[in-house]
Amino acid sequence: MPSDTSVDEALDRATGPRHDEVNDLLELFQDVTQQTPVVWADRIVGFGQYEYAYDSGREGIAPEIAFASGAKHTLYLVEGFADRWPDLLDRLGPHRTSIACLYLTRLSAVDRDVLREILERSLAAVRDGREANR
Repeated sequence: MPSDTSVDEALDRATGPRHDEVNDLLELFQDVTQQTPVVWADRIVGFGQYEYAYDSGREGIAPEIAFASGAKHTLYLVEGFADRWPDLLDRLGPHRTSIACLYLTRLSAVDRDVLREILERSLAAVRDGREANR
């Protein structure tokens, strides 16, 4: 859920060299989404939002894409993105992935054009999925 935490407060949680990179991430996400950032769960900087419902009946809202920075940059993307776009991940640079998260130790170590394309595709996939579920 969105929180009352300011974007500046959330960004200040980045540590070490990542602290200098959070404004670049913020600018990139704003450029891709054309949305105003909102802080979720006191630490996640999210853009846009959508409603979801699981087969179990659990429902909620979530940001379309988001990031949080601390000891690493965690980017919250569409579920299964790594299986959808392995070609992009191969060109991205150093990273780790999970089901819906992309982990970057340093933004300066990755290809920004590839990262932008991943963000654009993830946002489009979330929006397409949302339209398909209406």
